[in-house]
Amino acid sequence: MSELPPDPAPAPDEPTVPPRPAPERKGILALIERPMIVAFIATLGVLGGLVIGSGIASITTVIIYIVLALFVALALDPLVRLLERRGMKRGAGIGIVFGAFAILAALFFVFLLPPILSQVGAFVRNLPEAIAGVVDSDWFLALSPDLQDAVAAGLDEVAVALAQPETIAAIGGGALALGVGLVSAISAGFIVVALTLYFLSSLSGMKEALYSVAPARDRPTLSGMTERVTASVGKSLLGSVTLALINAGVVFVLQLVIGLPYPALMAFIALIITLVPLFGSVIFLVIGTLAALLSSPEQALIFGIAYLIYIQIEAYVVTPRVMTKAIAIPAALVLIGAMVGGTLGGVIGVLVALPVMASILLVIREIVVPRQDRKV
Repeated sequence: MSELPPDPAPAPDEPTVPPRPAPERKGILALIERPMIVAFIATLGVLGGLVIGSGIASITTVIIYIVLALFVALALDPLVRLLERRGMKRGAGIGIVFGAFAILAALFFVFLLPPILSQVGAFVRNLPEAIAGVVDSDWFLALSPDLQDAVAAGLDEVAVALAQPETIAAIGGGALALGVGLVSAISAGFIVVALTLYFLSSLSGMKEALYSVAPARDRPTLSGMTERVTASVGKSLLGSVTLALINAGVVFVLQLVIGLPYPALMAFIALIITLVPLFGSVIFLVIGTLAALLSSPEQALIFGIAYLIYIQIEAYVVTPRVMTKAIAIPAALVLIGAMVGGTLGGVIGVLVALPVMASILLVIREIVVPRQDRKV
């Protein structure tokens, strides 16, 4: 048997090094001890935020152009897809749809805008005379004395307000601003048209670029949700504009048949107001009836009844056919979205706010709610 090797000699005792104490985390104490540094950093942050905010404010117009062109492209994309499903190439479909859109815009500026502007001027000129003639009308004399006094007092207030130099100056300034705005709108229209054509032709590429940013495991979900959101936005916009155009056409025909003096102006106002679904038609019912009342109570009564009948037809027949695949939005959210969008962006804000709200509701229903349901 072989002998085992002897055990190694024990190593001499080495001096043990005490562990270094962990550095103390001063945290808030350090900030309190250096107030000048904290104040300097905070000042830099505030200045940076102001610079970024002023930069964004200076390009607000450009951002509006881009957003408007993107939404117009999303509204025209369902028509292009419809032509693609019928065997047409996307380039040809884009050319046909965009060409029709450009022709309609040109027809509006050439044939519809001049009579609208002329009727605006006529309405402003004739408004004081129409208000003064109300007290001599048969329907005013048929009222009770108390109602006559109340209506006369209100008309006097309106007449005094219209006769004020500030009001005249405001009307003149508004007309000048309207002229300048028209020139700016024409130049902006060319920019929006060019951007719309670019977005419409490169919409698929933009979506693919968005998908590539997400992780590979999330791309199918992101792709499906993006397609549904863009389709919903496009159909909501296209449906809202279609309903508003139909409404404006009905108002124009009613004004002509009844013999009211401002058919083009009232149709344009109806087009703008009825972009707000559910409530727009009701609002214009009041505005159109009051405007017709300046001509005669009989015409106002006929217009009010006829337009009320159309509202019912629109609600139960036209809207379900036009907005078949759009996301249903609760009435309260429609009103809130219209007010917020109108405050932030005017008519464009109203038109854009509702599809955005529909998209948010879609994301909440399809992603947020199922994710919360899985948390048991």
